[in-house]
Amino acid sequence: MTKFGWLLAGAGALALTSAAFGQSAPAPGQTTDRAREAAFDAGVSSADQMAWMKEMASAPNHVGSPHDKANAEFILAKFKEFGWDAHIETFNVLYPTPISTLVEMVSPEKIVLGGQESAVAGDDTSGNTAAALPPYVAFQGDGDVTGDLVYVNYGMPDDYKALARRGIDVKGKIVIARYGVGWRGLKPKLAQDHGAIGCIIYSDPEDDGYGQNDPYPVGGARPPAGIQRGSVADMPLYPGDPLTPGVGATAKAKRLKREDAKTILKIPVLPISYGDATKLLQRLGGPVAPSGWRGALPITYKMGGKGGVSVHLAVKSEWSLKPAYDVVAKLPGAEFPDQWVLRGNHHDAWVFGASDPLSGNVAMLSEAKALGALHRQGWRPKRTIVYLSWDAEEPMLLGSTEWAETHADELKKKAAIYINTDGNGRGFLYAQGSHPFQHLVNSVAADVADPETGASVADRMRADIRVRAYDKRGKVDDDALKAAEKGSDVPIGPLGSGSDYSAYLQHLGIPSLNIGFGGEEESDGVYHSIYDSYHHFTTFDDPGLKYGAALSKTVGRVVLRIADADLPVTRYGDFADTVATYLTEVKKLAADRREEDRKREKLIEDGAFRLASDPLKPVGPAAVEPLTPHAELAVLEDAVDELKIAATRFDKALADRGATLDASRRVKLSTQLRDIDQLLLDERGLPDRPWYRHLIYAPGRFTGYGAKTLPGVREAIEERRFADADEYARRTAKVLRDYSARLEAARATVEGR
Repeated sequence: MTKFGWLLAGAGALALTSAAFGQSAPAPGQTTDRAREAAFDAGVSSADQMAWMKEMASAPNHVGSPHDKANAEFILAKFKEFGWDAHIETFNVLYPTPISTLVEMVSPEKIVLGGQESAVAGDDTSGNTAAALPPYVAFQGDGDVTGDLVYVNYGMPDDYKALARRGIDVKGKIVIARYGVGWRGLKPKLAQDHGAIGCIIYSDPEDDGYGQNDPYPVGGARPPAGIQRGSVADMPLYPGDPLTPGVGATAKAKRLKREDAKTILKIPVLPISYGDATKLLQRLGGPVAPSGWRGALPITYKMGGKGGVSVHLAVKSEWSLKPAYDVVAKLPGAEFPDQWVLRGNHHDAWVFGASDPLSGNVAMLSEAKALGALHRQGWRPKRTIVYLSWDAEEPMLLGSTEWAETHADELKKKAAIYINTDGNGRGFLYAQGSHPFQHLVNSVAADVADPETGASVADRMRADIRVRAYDKRGKVDDDALKAAEKGSDVPIGPLGSGSDYSAYLQHLGIPSLNIGFGGEEESDGVYHSIYDSYHHFTTFDDPGLKYGAALSKTVGRVVLRIADADLPVTRYGDFADTVATYLTEVKKLAADRREEDRKREKLIEDGAFRLASDPLKPVGPAAVEPLTPHAELAVLEDAVDELKIAATRFDKALADRGATLDASRRVKLSTQLRDIDQLLLDERGLPDRPWYRHLIYAPGRFTGYGAKTLPGVREAIEERRFADADEYARRTAKVLRDYSARLEAARATVEGR
């Protein structure tokens, strides 16, 4: 579903590497069987991956399509061929498909826009669209509306503030927004909240078209006809089937009425190409857009709102339940059969889906084949390994969420970790996830060779961080840069949402990782379009699927090391340090807001906004907002201090005494720590969205995919819900104290007390 990982890897904040990994000792308790990992590598084949991808990307794979089911059966057959105990589990999910779509300009002249993308020379599947759905977005609200057009930039909250300062109201109008900055579904949701009657979304070539590279098929960037599909369900409320929040969408599940499902929007929404968007935007009147609103189209960007362009937008959908086919495969654990290592990637797509998701799915199949070969040779994992190929991820994480909700009780008792991938590409390793596993991922990064340079993927990423910082290419996180320069573990990033880990981490409290390669591929340019094809992927994204094999070797090692560890592979000091960093960020956020509030109040009092405004192009003052008070954060600061002490003590005890633990204490310790992350949940959830229970990581209400850390406190300050900030400081402190107490109990086990 998401390009979230690529964006973060490109920003550098979540890069991952270390100069000294090659000399580093394994994590405490890590049973690194080099010979076994070498044998695993020998079972990974890029040629296999290319053949599997070509087969699975040969026809449209949207939910409910014949080829989506065929792919699920193909994957099931492969798991069985590799020696896994596998089956398909089916869920009945709401998935609307378009019956008819229409977007047309009706004034100043009539031009019909939209329609299916055109085929391109050399890409065989781009003409194989008879079974494909037209460009659309899922979970918009059907309707037939006509209204004046307003350009709202990225359609984020600050963009509406900018419109208001220029006297432009979107009420009763249709908005056009460009993809980027915030998640897709927020654009029509915010338009709806501001009274708009419809929404159009387009990809500006500045972001993934000719502003980035030669358009496809000459290069990999989005061509003028390329259209980004996607879901616009209100994911920050909850992912999964809109009709069964919190419970699995089984045949007998009690379902909401569609009109009562809060995640389904009320206004019609359609995506269009930048070729079509040009025809609308170049005719738009009104004020010239601010500099940050201007993309790469050869036009003067204007905001509209005062007549000039009127648009007719109509969508009619078929709203039945569709089958979602999740493929579930297991290798049973020999010593801890009731401790599960979960690893997943989805197989459904908006059209052909070579990059998103099949590049990740074929890497997962390579891992399964290699693990199956080890199993046939006599190896038995200590913990049960569960591989999962999800269906219906693209509409809004339906397959993975419904499986998690159906099996929630069992998963809370058994799941040790969930490891996710969601597409792959050339370039640099990235990782986000639960920070106790940060050192493990760093250690694995040292042991996998970059397929094009021969260096470790860790060393290559370290070089990238340092060079980008020197060249000032984008924002490079200070902590990542310091770690890369020193040769210490580089921080992994936090997880928001947008892929299949969401239910496991943020609803069930199962620690999770999201891993992949990227930064040198060009899949952004065809994301969610018919051009996300086998030809595009093997030409521009990962020729020969060399990085597909690297992904298999990376994730496979993570799976092996967790599944076979005698002692925990976690390092809790990393988590404590990360939470302390988040608290520092929240305190700075509050202080910066107070300073900004004082400056704004002074500018309003002095009439500075009026004096600075061009009388011929007036811009009004910023809106008056309540001043940010000092939040009651002392209780949270104390809890973070306790966490740092408890984590340091436990890590030291395990390093000093772990090797001497007898079997009974190892079992007890493994049991104590398997579900420790569930202590970070608050069953009451976050304000106005109780499905999200994790108080350390959550998707932002206004970022969608992007993570908000310490979300209860951080978002309350951002949104000026100051009573909530105090309340969630107390709640977050409580879960951290419970976590610290569990670490102290685990330390007592290590020390024999």
